[in-house]
Amino acid sequence: MRVAMIGAGYVGLVSGTCFADFGHSVICVDTDAAKIDNLRAGRLPIYEPGLDQLVAANMRQGRLGFTTDLAAAVADADAVFIAVGTPSRRGDGHADLTYVHQAAAQIAAALTRYTVVVNKSTVPVGTGDQVERIIRETNPAAEFSVVSNPEFLREGAAIEDFKRPDRIVIGAGDARAQEVMRDLYRPLFLNQAPLVMTGRRTAELTKYAANAFLAMKVTFINEMADLCEQVGANVQEVARGIGLDKRIGAKFLHAGPGYGGSCFPKDTLALVKTAQDYGSPVRLVETTVAINDARKRNMAARVIAACGGDVAGKRIAILGLTFKPNTDDMRDAPSIVIINELQAAGASIAAYDPEGVEQAKQVLRDVDYAADPYACAAGADALVIVTEWDAFRALDLNELRSRLRRPALIDLRNIYPPEDVAGAGLHYWSVGRPMGAPEADSPVAESPVATP
Repeated sequence: MRVAMIGAGYVGLVSGTCFADFGHSVICVDTDAAKIDNLRAGRLPIYEPGLDQLVAANMRQGRLGFTTDLAAAVADADAVFIAVGTPSRRGDGHADLTYVHQAAAQIAAALTRYTVVVNKSTVPVGTGDQVERIIRETNPAAEFSVVSNPEFLREGAAIEDFKRPDRIVIGAGDARAQEVMRDLYRPLFLNQAPLVMTGRRTAELTKYAANAFLAMKVTFINEMADLCEQVGANVQEVARGIGLDKRIGAKFLHAGPGYGGSCFPKDTLALVKTAQDYGSPVRLVETTVAINDARKRNMAARVIAACGGDVAGKRIAILGLTFKPNTDDMRDAPSIVIINELQAAGASIAAYDPEGVEQAKQVLRDVDYAADPYACAAGADALVIVTEWDAFRALDLNELRSRLRRPALIDLRNIYPPEDVAGAGLHYWSVGRPMGAPEADSPVAESPVATP
């Protein structure tokens, strides 16, 4: 099938490349000419493990191309995906649908035959209706259907998620559109991926509901971590104890500095605003948003407390800047709030991240970026692990101790067994473990459960 993917950002690039890898003919469209030139040259705008090789392979096979010419791409397409950004709108928190509406109008003008227009962007309930109206008003003669097909891609594991999804949700109101979508995803039927065929508005809400639920799960275990510290319990053991219950599950039960990224913050806020507009407030989600915002600031306060209550004039080393490992995405990363709060308290910051430094430079100021974790620790009064990159899981703790000016390690991801850190002569603070160590009558907690 012939597919046009409008938007060559994270969702559009991953989705378009995977469709091409299935054997479809895909053209990704973007208004940024420099981005398109870079993609044609094999230079990707994002970091996603394995994506560069997949893009190169499908370009060589002639199944994947890139262009700024939307009209030409749409004219020959069986399906046109809208995969543009829907950031939080300044001032009120609603999803900003400017790019979606612009894409709809441009697609409408380019339609020449029956085409399925697919909302892949994360959009509030009713956006499919708006897209349909825009297309009809722009091109009354157009023959088309509008479908909702939300993405459920985890950054760092997006290719696997696309090719072996937990489910494929398709909101389509007519049989013709349903058949086109079945044909597009037919290669996944061999993997027996569940296909959820539903109404358009239901599909739109499903995406927001899924992200809100996971965000609440992260926030729940973070609150349990705080309680564990007060009562002398171990949050890792609590997480394991409840995660083995199949009704709960182990994923997203790793205590830390709060959620960030391109989805949870804006999607939870957009769901709150949508619910308020319809007079059906979602109090659990509202509370989740507030708790998570406070969580990041509280992590900075935790670092300050570990430094004796004052970081003025002190150098703090930060390991991990991106909101999660295996991505260069800095959007709403906890590190941003933590670093800003520490700088406001008078600290100077050194930082290291395996992939996120260039993106971090766009949102952080007055940070000294180091070449590796040990250079980052050199001369610092405390070392703080913010993102749990694999490269941080087996550091030479004795070497870190020798580099630090003061022997303080604040582990916001509970990567290390406390006794290993103590053995290296470091003072250790973690999250949700009593006094940074296991209970006296308990074995050391097992490896942390999966993290978002």
